Amino acid sequence: MTAETVISSVAALVCIAPVIIIGIVQYRSKEPVGFWSGKKPPQKEQITDVKEYNRKHGLMWIALGVGFLLCFGCGILIGGLAAGYLCMIEVMGGIAAMVVRHGKLDRMYRKKDGDE
Repeated sequence: MTAETVISSVAALVCIAPVIIIGIVQYRSKEPVGFWSGKKPPQKEQITDVKEYNRKHGLMWIALGVGFLLCFGCGILIGGLAAGYLCMIEVMGGIAAMVVRHGKLDRMYRKKDGDE
């Protein structure tokens, strides 16, 4: 194992670990979680099933982190250029998929006007 591999592995883990930790915290949260950094999360009364809402949001973050780890692992096995391309696809596709999924979860679990 070369010094380059060790240094890049440490850097990758330092960058990816918070993403997975965010997912675990959201998965286990009792209060509704937020997605956008500048926007307050919904109130408990605004969500039909807080537990499922949080679990699905947490799983999104965990999947993004695991995807990054898989890309990094492929890079170690295949080569750096392949890892670079895989990570670019993961970043652009993963974040876009998360935005779309958050919108679907919001429509699915947020109470409509008039719901009790």
